[in-house]
Amino acid sequence: MRVINSVLGCLYLFSAASWALESDSRQPIYIDSNTATYNEQAQTSTYTGNVVTQQGSLRVDSDRLVVYLKNGAIDKLVATGKPARFEQLPAKGKEKIKGNSLIGEYYPAKDLLILKKKAVVWQGGNKVTSEVIRYNSKLSLTKAGDQSSDRNRVRTVIKPSNGG
Repeated sequence: MRVINSVLGCLYLFSAASWALESDSRQPIYIDSNTATYNEQAQTSTYTGNVVTQQGSLRVDSDRLVVYLKNGAIDKLVATGKPARFEQLPAKGKEKIKGNSLIGEYYPAKDLLILKKKAVVWQGGNKVTSEVIRYNSKLSLTKAGDQSSDRNRVRTVIKPSNGG
């Protein structure tokens, strides 16, 4: 039973639908940085230097953030760092989910977050590492790794439950 509870706990951790407070996606996005550049022709905004991005309980700290627009709406956001770090409160009273990677891509219209290069996500003692971790909250689907290569394996650590 402990193993089943631990596996269910890990699946809960990586269930994309549980990753955020319900109200987060309805909150404004705040970006603080040392510099900001808007390129109207390319429809991009680039923020550099100690970039802090917040939307509700989601916080992303990165060295650089590029916001790509399409017809005036955000198409994708790309955060890079050494590493870029994020944290989010999945629900009131729950422990924060944290992660980092060298590149983080977020596609708001698709509810898709892709962590690339040295991606790590953890909550408490549960942790997943991979070169690529994808979260799709529309489909409640999380994928890590790439079946085409044994070199970039997925490593999962599941903390034992405290019950009997």
